[in-house]
Amino acid sequence: MTILLLIRHGDNDYLKKNKLPGRLPGIHLNERGRHQAAALAGTLSLLPIKAIYSSPLERAIETAHPLAEAKGFEIQVRPELADTDVGAWVGRSWKSLLRLKAWKIIQETPSQFRFPGGESFTEAQSRVVAVLDSIATDHAKDEMVAVFFHADPIKLALAYYLGMPLDNFQRLTAHTGSVTILRVDGMSVRVLAFNLIPPFSFPQK
Repeated sequence: MTILLLIRHGDNDYLKKNKLPGRLPGIHLNERGRHQAAALAGTLSLLPIKAIYSSPLERAIETAHPLAEAKGFEIQVRPELADTDVGAWVGRSWKSLLRLKAWKIIQETPSQFRFPGGESFTEAQSRVVAVLDSIATDHAKDEMVAVFFHADPIKLALAYYLGMPLDNFQRLTAHTGSVTILRVDGMSVRVLAFNLIPPFSFPQK
């Protein structure tokens, strides 16, 4: 079996501004985000992690960096771990989006929605599940790897592995600096823990 640690990046000022970041470059961790990254490294560096993967976006790489430094690993960037491509909505405020008719679709039937000029939630889920399956396959049994990326992709992957309809993925939560733990054994996937905030003890079963 392979243990996947799905880790959401740390806090940043773009989140505080309540804007949709998507794949916008140049979004860096703020002071709280850097503390979260350090806390993650403090807890996760004690675990037998064999590799570290990250989204190409700065906020994910910066969150992964303290752990990579502590373990002496290079961060392996995978483009498929990028945040959802929100197309023309990138940089828009949540307040402005709440007024759109499409917002109800996103909340109630996201499987039917595609971001204008971007991808659908179905495509995003397929993309993320494929790269996570690939990462798990690339590692030997009993190996543990850390994967740093983004909230919606984490929730979409988790919904898939739990057998939840995509339309229910918004019921899940992935806080900044949180860890969700999956055990992958061939076609069998078990969720060992969800949305953990350091410090925490690693679940044994």
